[in-house]
Amino acid sequence: MEKISIPTTIYSGDDSLNVLETIKQTAVLLVCDPFLPGTPGLKSIESKLDSSNQVTIFSDVKPNPPLTNIMAGVEVFNQVKPQVMIGVGGGSAIDTAKAIRFFGEKLNKCEVKCFIAIPTTSGTGSEVTNTAVVSDEKNATKMPIIKDHLTPDIALLDPRLVMSAPASVTAFSGLDVLTHALESLVAVDPGANVISTALSEEAVDIIVHNLVQCYQHPDDYAARKIVHEASNVAGIAFNTAGLGIAHSIAHQLGAQFHMPHGLACAMMLPLVIEFNAQDPKVRAKYCKAAVKAGIGNANLSPRLEVKRLQNTIYKMMDQMKCPHNLRAFGVDPAEAKAKTDVVVKAARADGTFPGNPIVPTDEQLAAVYQAVIG
Repeated sequence: MEKISIPTTIYSGDDSLNVLETIKQTAVLLVCDPFLPGTPGLKSIESKLDSSNQVTIFSDVKPNPPLTNIMAGVEVFNQVKPQVMIGVGGGSAIDTAKAIRFFGEKLNKCEVKCFIAIPTTSGTGSEVTNTAVVSDEKNATKMPIIKDHLTPDIALLDPRLVMSAPASVTAFSGLDVLTHALESLVAVDPGANVISTALSEEAVDIIVHNLVQCYQHPDDYAARKIVHEASNVAGIAFNTAGLGIAHSIAHQLGAQFHMPHGLACAMMLPLVIEFNAQDPKVRAKYCKAAVKAGIGNANLSPRLEVKRLQNTIYKMMDQMKCPHNLRAFGVDPAEAKAKTDVVVKAARADGTFPGNPIVPTDEQLAAVYQAVIG
């Protein structure tokens, strides 16, 4: 039986923050990126919260959320015992909020009544997913916490909050959306279905035609709004269908080489498409999405369609000044190759691995990883 659930209520638009005005006389824990306190963006959020609320801000958030920072947030949770939690920022901030909630509820034997996510990047889709990815820095590993109750109750998509994002963040996070869309399109665990496929294909179309515009013209409201919504759409798609080895390997690139997650995904995506396209049914799905997005041509052979899809990704990376491989990112190829066994073992154990439509052998997984070394 297929399960399709979209538990998050989503509000989109420049008046979406008005939803916060309904919160009154409540203990609120707001988790946000460290650079947000004092900024116009966070002030606009705080201004919507009634003065009768007790609002506590935790902003000790780091990229690839480390357990040490999460546990510092749990200490604040223990003191506040919030009824409402609000995660504001990129994927790391929202994942940190989810992880704080996860451990805080367990330790205090209490339950957060409402969790609200307000993304300030268009990328992770964390505002509609049940997953928080945390880092164990001591062992250089990433671990996803996957629990349905961590899915935010409400997501507020205000395009104005993403307009000040650095160009590199726009690029990396947008390419993460494309990876979510193309991996969920062909995922087998829990598995793509009619609804997730429609969402995946729409997200591919939007990102291909609008992401570079956002990068080159960050104040383009219409482009920002539709890419912000595509991030959300792709999040729903992969939360329903699953992901694959582009993510399972990308998580290791982040853990081993401190690479931004979206960039790691972008590097892996064309290589994983090539690997998965060995399966004719998977190849047909890629081709259909490419044609719908106006990348391909239904008269071309499926292999040429896939090549066009790969080339489109590389072209977008070039337009947004993204390196194609580890060497270009500054990683010593010898060091990267020496870590092959570690990467393969951790990638196979990653929670996104089972979604890949072809189950690779260790040798195949190593070959895909080594292809990104450069």
